[in-house]
Amino acid sequence: MTDWACSANDALSLSLVRSEEDLRALGEEETYEDFSPAFTYPIYGEEEKIYGYKDLKIDLRFASGSLKQYLKVEHSAKLDASSTLDDVEGTLSQFIPPGYQTDKAAFAQQVETDATSFRPAGQMIYSYTRPSPLASNGKGKAAASSSTPLPAESEDAIVYEVYHTTWNTPGFREYHRLMQIFILLYIEGGSYINDDEDSWEFVVLFEKRKRRADPNVSTYHFVGYSSLYPFFHFPESVRMRLSQFVILPPYQRHRHGSELYKAIYEYVLAQPTISELTVEDPAEAFEDLRDRNDLKMLLSNARFMEEAFGGSTISHGGGRVGGVGKGGRSGRGGAGIKPSTGKLGPPADKAWVEKWRKELKVAGRQFHRLMELVTLSRLDPSDARSLRAYRLQVKERLYRFNFETLAQMEKPERLEKLEETFQSVCEDYQRILAMVQ
Repeated sequence: MTDWACSANDALSLSLVRSEEDLRALGEEETYEDFSPAFTYPIYGEEEKIYGYKDLKIDLRFASGSLKQYLKVEHSAKLDASSTLDDVEGTLSQFIPPGYQTDKAAFAQQVETDATSFRPAGQMIYSYTRPSPLASNGKGKAAASSSTPLPAESEDAIVYEVYHTTWNTPGFREYHRLMQIFILLYIEGGSYINDDEDSWEFVVLFEKRKRRADPNVSTYHFVGYSSLYPFFHFPESVRMRLSQFVILPPYQRHRHGSELYKAIYEYVLAQPTISELTVEDPAEAFEDLRDRNDLKMLLSNARFMEEAFGGSTISHGGGRVGGVGKGGRSGRGGAGIKPSTGKLGPPADKAWVEKWRKELKVAGRQFHRLMELVTLSRLDPSDARSLRAYRLQVKERLYRFNFETLAQMEKPERLEKLEETFQSVCEDYQRILAMVQ
């Protein structure tokens, strides 16, 4: 039977299809190749295997803006019907809306029609620009991955727009049914949400390009999206929980995820009824993205930094940021002067920290981690008192967070475990600070 088994991840090929004019406008150096799923077990089972075929290819294409779909299943041989034979198309069709194309020419015509007729649903809440791959600097494809902003009216700019929607947004419920399959394919443990629950909100990211034939006409191309769910927060506000977050592979590693996260955060800040932004069970990669962007937000907030450190200016040079080692010994490098007595101490002024947490609408555990990161970035490695105060502050939070586990240990074991956890946290903080700095 193994000769007739194949990997569902290898067999399934995904692609975003653009109109012929849009492809020409991309230039010779820009390619949009097929991409593979990260997971297929929600569709084809835990083993991610499909049985009964040789040279199986599942071609699932999406019109790049409207996400209208084309599905074709091909193979060089298959077992007879009396044998174990998986229903490849029938199984996949349960996870995509009916009405997908199976005729390639008809789908191509659909793509051409949608290129000029499709417009994103909802209200635009955020935008940013990136250099076009055809920019005159001659950098070709590399230019498109740059995060350097350009004026939206520039000929060398590609504009990206984020739209906020709900189930009440005309046409969005149908659009969501087309895009939700990416949750299954790229989020481990991801599942479809119930569109009968009215409270869901969404932010969807699109690439916007002007057509060469008519610069007054723009085409929109799907990049990724996030789903949000508001929970009541006493007495009269809500906590907004970020539930799902996906950027498609052709757009990954170009900081589009950071821009989408910033769009969500700025939307939360602007809503007086939202008290804070929380995240549901974040994956490791998303935790890094969140930490980087939250930390940059704090470090660029002049009022926060002045209150935190009493207005001192500290230069770190090119070395490692101030670190905390066993017993309060520090790593080499770091700041050369002691920070003046600001609200972050250490130890931090808890009332001041809570005031800023509420103002910036960051969830409790995340904000306390950010305070520890910012403090560590400014620690003077020669100041034993500050290093000890920092170590005790972090350990206090770790003890509270892990109380049920630590309380069951004998004191020597508890202290050893707490120290071990503290060292691990500091190492991870150094890694995050290195990414930001």
